[in-house]
Amino acid sequence: MKLTTELEKAFNEQITLELEASIVYRQLAIEVEIRDLPGMAAWLRHQADEEIVHANKFIDHVTDRDNRPVIGAVPGPEVAVSSVLDVFRVALEHERRVSESIRELYRRTDAAGDLDSRPLLNWFLSEQIEEESTVSEIVGRIELIGDDGPGLLRLDEELGQRPARGTESAA
Repeated sequence: MKLTTELEKAFNEQITLELEASIVYRQLAIEVEIRDLPGMAAWLRHQADEEIVHANKFIDHVTDRDNRPVIGAVPGPEVAVSSVLDVFRVALEHERRVSESIRELYRRTDAAGDLDSRPLLNWFLSEQIEEESTVSEIVGRIELIGDDGPGLLRLDEELGQRPARGTESAA
């Protein structure tokens, strides 16, 4: 079943937001890389790649529904951080923004009676709970560590253990 023009536009906005999230994570990776925290930088780069995977899922859904995915203007990241804690707080805030956007997309598809989008959006709702929880936990741990160098280095090493995936993976 083809998406309505309104829903096609909403899905395209979500595609653009997912790509924006990727760029935000890339910028955050740069911010910790210049602080000599390669593990955190790698974790954030992996997160950036995962956001591209998410955009691809939405692109595939729109295409499969016989509609036309269109990427909108992706703004440059407006990231101002002065600490590692700020980096992950920015990441958490962006995840919350993406989560709310997905919830709103769900509401719009529900109001339109578009049952075919539910499996995809249900997957994303679960994924966003996990994303917010993970980043929130990292924020909490950094709040406990504070500016303790050995603590930050230990967390850096731990986050650097995240396995890499390509942008075409199933996430």
